[in-house]
Amino acid sequence: MSNSLPIAEVAFNLATGRGFDYEIPVELRGRVMAGSRVTALFRGQQKSGYVVRLKEVSEFPQLEKIQALEDASRQISAPLLKLGDWISDYYCASHEAVVWNLLPAVVRKGEMQHREALYLDRAPKAQDLGSDEFLKLTPKRQAVLKTFLKLGGSLPAKEALGAVDASSSVIDALVEDGWLLKVKRVQERDPFANLQVMPDQPKSLTKRQKKALDAVIEEIDATKPKPILLFGVTGSGKTEVFLQAIAHCRELGKDAIVLVPEISLTPQTVTRFRARFGDQVSVLHSGLSDGQRFDEWTKINSGRTHIAVGARSALFAPFRNLGLIVVDEEHETTYKQDTNPHYNARDVAVVRGALEHCAVLLGSATPSLESYHNCLVGKYRLVEMPERIDDHPLPPIELVDMHQDSAHLKDERKASFFSRRLEELIHDRLAKHEQIIIFLNRRGFSTQLTCPQCGYTASCDNCSVTYTYHRKAEKLICHLCQSQLDAPKKCPQCGSDEIRYGGYGTERVEAVTRACFPEAMVARMDSDTMSSAESYRKVLDAFRARKIDILIGTQMIAKGLDFPNVTLVGIIHADIGLNVPDFRSAERTFDLITQVAGRAGRGEVPGRVIVQTCTPGNYALTCAQRQDFKDFYAQETPARETLGFPPFTHLVLLQFKSPDEAKTASSATHFMEVLQPLLRPEVQVIGPMPAPIAKIAKFYRYQILLRAADVRGMVSSIRIAMAQVPPAELRRVPIDIDVDPRFLQ
Repeated sequence: MSNSLPIAEVAFNLATGRGFDYEIPVELRGRVMAGSRVTALFRGQQKSGYVVRLKEVSEFPQLEKIQALEDASRQISAPLLKLGDWISDYYCASHEAVVWNLLPAVVRKGEMQHREALYLDRAPKAQDLGSDEFLKLTPKRQAVLKTFLKLGGSLPAKEALGAVDASSSVIDALVEDGWLLKVKRVQERDPFANLQVMPDQPKSLTKRQKKALDAVIEEIDATKPKPILLFGVTGSGKTEVFLQAIAHCRELGKDAIVLVPEISLTPQTVTRFRARFGDQVSVLHSGLSDGQRFDEWTKINSGRTHIAVGARSALFAPFRNLGLIVVDEEHETTYKQDTNPHYNARDVAVVRGALEHCAVLLGSATPSLESYHNCLVGKYRLVEMPERIDDHPLPPIELVDMHQDSAHLKDERKASFFSRRLEELIHDRLAKHEQIIIFLNRRGFSTQLTCPQCGYTASCDNCSVTYTYHRKAEKLICHLCQSQLDAPKKCPQCGSDEIRYGGYGTERVEAVTRACFPEAMVARMDSDTMSSAESYRKVLDAFRARKIDILIGTQMIAKGLDFPNVTLVGIIHADIGLNVPDFRSAERTFDLITQVAGRAGRGEVPGRVIVQTCTPGNYALTCAQRQDFKDFYAQETPARETLGFPPFTHLVLLQFKSPDEAKTASSATHFMEVLQPLLRPEVQVIGPMPAPIAKIAKFYRYQILLRAADVRGMVSSIRIAMAQVPPAELRRVPIDIDVDPRFLQ
C-alpha cells in the first residue's frame, strides 16, 4: 500500500474500541505511515495516537487534520504492526485493542521522560595532571582533580562533595575555571541495581544437548526456519541449550527474546542470562516500575541491548533483527492473556518468527498436546532430550492411596493430609539435612465455612463461589472478586457456635507442618505471601542457602526451580485438578505432577516424590508416575478426537456479562439467533447457557461455545454477526470473544 494515501485511521489511548479517520496534511503525506505516532485534535483536545492504517477514502465527508508527526523513537515498526494485524484477525479483536498490547502503557501514553541527573566531568584540560597550569593550582584543588581521575573522571553532582572531600566552593571554582564541566546525563532506572551476578562460561554439553543445539542453530541459519519443540525431561539441561543458541545469534549480530510463563520466574532467568551475556540483557514485565519499563523498552528500541527476558508482553520487544524467540515452559496457561485481546504468546511467537524469518524454540518437559500434535503432523520439528544431565536419574514417584491410609489420619493434628509414608520420609530427610518441597495447588487455610446446625455456607454475594478462610488475616476472602469479610465466631444465620471450617489450603498445610516438624525451618510461597518479584527472590535465595528446610507452595514452585539439595517432593491432594469440569483437566494434572516431581533429585543425592491421591488408578496419575508423556498423549487424544476437541479442532468461547441476569440471558439468546445462520454446518454449538461460574464480581455470565476445525471461518461469522447487533445492545451486554480458550469456566 502506498504511504502517500490521504487518510489515516488513528487509535487513541481511550476505551473506544475503534479508530478515527483524519486527513493527512499534504506536507506529511509520504511520511505518516501505519505505526506512526501522531498528534491530532480529539473532541477539542490535543491527543497523541497511533496510525492503524492508511486509507484512500473515508465514509465521513469532513475530517480533522493530523497536526504533527511525533518523534520516530516511539513509532511501531512495520513487522510488529503486521503481527498486530494477524492478532486482530485471528483473535477477533479490534486493531485498537491490539495496538495497546504492542507497546507498554508507559510508552504509548507518552508522559514518561528519561530521568536526567547533573554530573561533574573532568574537562579536557584536566586530562594532563602534569601540566604547568595544573601544578599552579592549590594542593586542595589538585587533590580534587586527582580523586576525579581515580573515580573514573565523572561523578553525580550530588555525590561529588562526599566523594572528593571538598567544599562546594572548591568544586564551583574548578567549574568556573574550566577544570570541571557540569553535564546533564540520562540516569536510567536500573531493575538490576540490587542484582549481584557472577559471570559464567558456556558449559560442556552432553550428546543430547549438542544434538539439540545443532538443530536449533540449523533453524537459526535457515532462510525459512521451522519452529522447534524441545521436549526435554526436567533437569535435562534445556536452559544451557537456550543460552548457547542465543550466543550463536549474537555472533551473527541478531537479537533474541526469551519468554517465561510467570513474572516470578523472571528474576532467576534474568540472573542466568545476565551471568552469560551481561548488559546485553533487558527485562520486560509488569512487575517493573513505569520508569524502569520505559528505560528498558527504550534500550531495546535504540539497539543498546540485544536480549529481552520477560513474561508474555516481552514478545513485543521492538527488535529489528530477531534471530531467535525462546518460549520456556511452552505448555503453561499463563501465556494466554485473560483480557481482550485473548492472544496466546506461544502461538503469536510462532507467527512473529514466520513473519520475521527467525527461529522459534518451544521448550517443555510436558509439551502441550497442541504443540506435540503439530510435531506429529509436520508443522514443528521435534527434538528430544530424554535423560537428565550427568546421568542423574529421574526421581521415582510413589502413588499413595489416601483411602487406604485413612487409619493413620485419625490424629486430628495431621488434618487428613500427611500420609504415613510422606511423614516418615520428611523425618528422614530432615535428619539428613536435606530439603523438602510440599506442593498443594490451593491457597488459604480452609476452603469453606459451614454450619452443621442450619446448613449455612459462607458464599460470596458477588460471585457463585464460597469464601476461603485465611487464618492469619482472620478474613473470609473470595478468590475471584477479592471481597473480604471478617471471619465470624458464630453462624451468621442461626447464631450457633458450632461453625466448621472445611477443606484446606497452603496456609493450613504450613501450620500443620510447623506443628508436626517443630525442628524444621518452614516457608510458604503462594500469591498471599509473594507480593512482588523481590519477595519471591528472597525466599528462593534463603532456600538456596539452605536456611529453609521445607518449602510449601502452589504452582509457582512447580517449575523452573533448580535446587540440588531437594531430595523429597510431597504432592498433597493430587486429585484437585481432576475434579474440574474441563476437557483439559487430565492434561493439567499430568503436567503439574510431572513438573513438581522434577524439582527432586537434581543434585548428587537421588530424589523421591510422594503423590497423595484418592484415585491412584487414573491414567493421568499413572502416566505421571512413569513420567511418560507419550503414553499420556496416546491415552488422552482418542477421546478428544472422537468428541472433536483440540488439538483436532479449535474452540471459540463467547461470554456475555452484565449485572442483570435476564438481560444477559436474553442478549446471549438473541446473538445466537443472529449467529446460527452464518455458521457452517460442521460447526458444533453448545449454548447459550450459564457459565460454569455463573456470577463473578456482580456480573452474571452466559456463554456460547463453538467448535470446528476451521477457526477463521468461525471468527468471520462472529464478525458478521457482531456488525448486525445494535451498538447500544453491545454496550449494555458486552461480548467477550476468546479464540482457543485455555479454560471454559
